[in-house]
Amino acid sequence: MRSEALTMRGPVHGTPDARRVAWGSTAGAVIESYDFIGFGTAAALYFGHAFFPNASPVIGTLSAFATLGVGFGARPIGGIIGGHLGDKIGRKPVLVASLIVMGLATFAIGLLPTYETAGVLAPALLVTVRIIQGVAYGAEWGGAILMTYEHAPWRRKGAFTGIVQAGFPIGLLLANLVFLVSVNLSGDWAWRVPFLASLILVIVGLVVRAKVPESPVFEDVRDSGDIVKAPIVQVLREDWRNVLRGIGLRIAETAGYAVAITYMISYLKSEELATSGETIMALCIASAVGIGATIAWGGLTDRIGRRPVYLWVTLFGALWAIPMFLLVNTASLIAIVVTVLVSYAVCQNALAGAQGAWFPELFQAKTRSSGASLAYQISAMISGGTPFVTTLLFLWLSWLGPALLFLAYSALGLVSALLTRETWGRAERETAARATAETPAEPVRLS
Repeated sequence: MRSEALTMRGPVHGTPDARRVAWGSTAGAVIESYDFIGFGTAAALYFGHAFFPNASPVIGTLSAFATLGVGFGARPIGGIIGGHLGDKIGRKPVLVASLIVMGLATFAIGLLPTYETAGVLAPALLVTVRIIQGVAYGAEWGGAILMTYEHAPWRRKGAFTGIVQAGFPIGLLLANLVFLVSVNLSGDWAWRVPFLASLILVIVGLVVRAKVPESPVFEDVRDSGDIVKAPIVQVLREDWRNVLRGIGLRIAETAGYAVAITYMISYLKSEELATSGETIMALCIASAVGIGATIAWGGLTDRIGRRPVYLWVTLFGALWAIPMFLLVNTASLIAIVVTVLVSYAVCQNALAGAQGAWFPELFQAKTRSSGASLAYQISAMISGGTPFVTTLLFLWLSWLGPALLFLAYSALGLVSALLTRETWGRAERETAARATAETPAEPVRLS
């Protein structure tokens, strides 16, 4: 195998700051996920009544999910902005700016007036703030992943980026723990408190991220004078196939999550299969397990490659689609918990764990931020509309509609994985092992 295949991946052993960068990136990812996911939980449980009270329960849920989808629709804009700036001025500035914007927008949600006090202005403000959230979240992922990937050792990039991807289940756990407590509060405080509490996390995250050093790969690109004038344009012109493949890979994970988790919350409530407290408890259990599962899945890609994990898990997802709904339809709490756990820890966490290293490796270093961010965030437009579409499918085909949609998303991921090249195959792993043995390591910097 040519040695160029492993160029621009950073130092062989990683930088002395690799672990600190991973945890610093994860801290921000936790906060961003807490903020973004908290909106999904609130939309499923509260926003229909608070912002669309004159509609029927189904229309209210559809309206709330539409505001959820608006945020996902704005994420590609954030991905374009964050990707461009990440390739032009560095990964770190994007990390800090996106965290500030997301934090302020989320805090503002906790202060919004409801329809009862402000009329149609209330849902308009909700949509506006949700758009700002989406732009910030879209800009964040590329910077966090690339900073970690480019600081990490060659042979452990899957595990290190898996730590950052684990920020999603950590954020999910924190958000749902807060909602589990706040569900006992009276009136609107049940959904306001989780958003207002995010300000504390933002302050902590900014302190942690301020100490994270810039990516060594970006510094190499900058020092060599290889900064691209228009990275978005270049990646679309030269690498559009990988962008499309990445979109397909990502849809299987994020749109699948929108069916199996986001929509499932509403389904369990509307069909009276579980109480709000039981549903949130199931999510808390799944997200707690998902933290370790995501890191483990990422580490597995270091040993067997990125592609095999995706192939086997998307195949499993296609087979799981119908049993998933048959199990929750029993109304058994144990069956519901197991279903949510499998849907999350396997179908979502495994794909997210593989993406952390696979997506950066599909693109050249000089356009890596733009390419990875585009592939990751454009899929959000489909994912964001999925709970809305899923609700319509339920009205048409009952639970079979959502099940078939989940199956279709898994099939798309399987086909995309078949069409995407392996970036960490046996040849790359063997070359990296030799380079690791032959290259002296720098001491790890712990503070």
